[in-house]
Amino acid sequence: MMNLPGRLLLNLQPWRHATTWHIAFSGGLDSTVLLHLLADLAKNQSLPALNAIHVHHGLQAAAEAWPEHCRSMCESLGVPLQVIRVQVQPGASLERAARDARYAAFIEATQANEVLLTAQHRDDQAETLLFRLLRGAGVRGLSGMPRQRPLGKGQLLRPLLDATRAELEAYASQHKLRWIEDPSNQDRQFSRNYLRHQVFPALTQRWPQAMASMARSAAHLSEAQELLNELARIDLSEASAASEFDWLKLPSIKLTPLEKLSDARQRNALSHWLEPLTRLPDSDHWSGWLDLRDATGDARPIWRLAEGELHRAGGRIWWLSGRWLRAAPVPGAWLEPAQPLALPDNGVLTLNGQIPDGPLQIRYREGGEVMELAGRGHRDLKRLLNERGVPPFVRGRLPLLFKDAQLLAVANLSGLDGEAAGGWNLHWQPPGEDQGLS
Repeated sequence: MMNLPGRLLLNLQPWRHATTWHIAFSGGLDSTVLLHLLADLAKNQSLPALNAIHVHHGLQAAAEAWPEHCRSMCESLGVPLQVIRVQVQPGASLERAARDARYAAFIEATQANEVLLTAQHRDDQAETLLFRLLRGAGVRGLSGMPRQRPLGKGQLLRPLLDATRAELEAYASQHKLRWIEDPSNQDRQFSRNYLRHQVFPALTQRWPQAMASMARSAAHLSEAQELLNELARIDLSEASAASEFDWLKLPSIKLTPLEKLSDARQRNALSHWLEPLTRLPDSDHWSGWLDLRDATGDARPIWRLAEGELHRAGGRIWWLSGRWLRAAPVPGAWLEPAQPLALPDNGVLTLNGQIPDGPLQIRYREGGEVMELAGRGHRDLKRLLNERGVPPFVRGRLPLLFKDAQLLAVANLSGLDGEAAGGWNLHWQPPGEDQGLS
């Protein structure tokens, strides 16, 4: 078998063109070995710039000394170090909250054409598989940690997934490396620690190849997930047709193509579509999809998920998150209509062309509004919005231009957004979703 440095270099070969390799450096055994391997390879190989990142969670007193240890290690290897302090949000799972905070910091630090290297190894992969199996995960979860995936503007790579913990320990011993022993790694109230210290020793005593076999199963399941992803892309191709409301910049898909599929293929396609947007629901919560799919035409069903909501409108399924789930304050008077108007929590508004006489105001729909249209007389705004098929979730934040009590224009709706004879129109750039993901 190729030695550890040679395998690492081979695994990283496709990424030699990157501008920077960031190393997630906790100071523990695994990341210490990865950092040392890369610093040693850089002596006689042309590698991208190396940079270590230590995320300081501040969850225990012992951790206060870790940044200094990491600085000392990085200085001895000639690798720059970035220490990022994060706040871990309280929640049911401290492990998950710490992971979320850590990866948020990594996303912020990793730019385009850069990669973040983490030091998970084959034993970690086996632990992940068993942990997720005990939680009832499906194929996606049981496929384990991917060797690579997008991370913010860059990529995350796990180049040591084919190495064992024993190999890393042997390398550290050979090179007399020092590393941090995190006291929390011995706390068996944490599920992964319990598996590592209680379950896996018993498994490997009976089945010495258990770790390798489980990692191999994760690889098989990863391949199965790729086939499911390919099927999902096929099933979503028709559903991804454009909408007349694409200017909302909201993710949406057509419902009818999905309804033609079996229930299993519907769940697979939706999981693929939702995966970049939110944590996926477990099997007990997929009933929310059935309620959304099977609702009557005049209903307004909502399926609430971890990071947002799915709405149904106009024969489409829409994803809403971030500002779209917060009520937008009414802006009021538009004192300088020649300048763009930043709407509180609701994007930006501009008046193009000849500015109508003022004073002008921006309001949102409250009900009962009437608009005068050339050749049609006075028309109820609700009816006009129905005629245009405006999704219900948009109507309460669609900007309306008033002069005193007269409704002059409805932003972005052709024929209602201004006055052709007067040479002006009202344009709204809706808010971005500002979600944190996935």
